[in-house]
Amino acid sequence: MKIYTKGGDKGHTDLFGGVRVAKSDNRVMAYGSVDSANATIGFVAACDQLSDEHRSQLYIIMSDLFDMGAELATAQKKSAQELLKKRLDSGVTAVRVGELETFIDRLEKNLPELKSFVLPTGVEVAARFHLARVAVREAEQKVVLLIESGFALRDEVVMYLNRLSDLMFVFSRFYNFKQGKGDVLWIARAPKSL
Repeated sequence: MKIYTKGGDKGHTDLFGGVRVAKSDNRVMAYGSVDSANATIGFVAACDQLSDEHRSQLYIIMSDLFDMGAELATAQKKSAQELLKKRLDSGVTAVRVGELETFIDRLEKNLPELKSFVLPTGVEVAARFHLARVAVREAEQKVVLLIESGFALRDEVVMYLNRLSDLMFVFSRFYNFKQGKGDVLWIARAPKSL
């Protein structure tokens, strides 16, 4: 089977369920941003500085994002939604949102109180987590735009993305402290006088 179909050469693509839309459609932009966030988390997972436990957690998150992408890429017509339910056994739920919150709390209890903005840097794995945080936040924004355009979507999708960006931030702080770097703090600079 060839990887290319040429079906999108004129700027259109098929949603799951057979509806053809422009590649600039809000749905395509939303699931494309989720895919981008997923690939960025994959970049984090490939870092040697990451613990095996945390890498395993990221693999679960990446699977969640695949489920989310499938949900976003499915046409809203009834037959497509029914087909999705038959084929997709999993999906982000309130339980998964709660699991992210538990994981955030577990990481955060070992960190000093945050008293300043932090710069998106530090040790390599922390900087990668910051990239993932930004990618997840952008995905969240695109999903919210999709909802605002009239697309019906479960509340748990936005909740999950919101918690996931928080988790990426806490992970970045955790690894900076674990490796002795600590937060790299933002320093307000006074304007220079003329």
